[in-house]
Amino acid sequence: MAKKNQQPPRSFEDAIEELEKILEDVESGSVGLEESLERYERGTFLIQHCRSILTRAEKQIEEINKTPEGELTSQPLEDQEQ
Repeated sequence: MAKKNQQPPRSFEDAIEELEKILEDVESGSVGLEESLERYERGTFLIQHCRSILTRAEKQIEEINKTPEGELTSQPLEDQEQ
């Protein structure tokens, strides 16, 4: 049943949009069991794809925030409320 050659979406935002549509369709009950299983499989692929993108972004942020000595720096977020 597993489809190995799934096409990733063009962007992270497209993946999230597709995931939202899958969730909406499955929760509405407008698709049958077989279609629900196919969409579940696609949703799982999209979640893994999004996690991969987020992990890469996190590593890039860590790299940007390294000191010349190679240690990570962090700063508390400023209070956004006014």
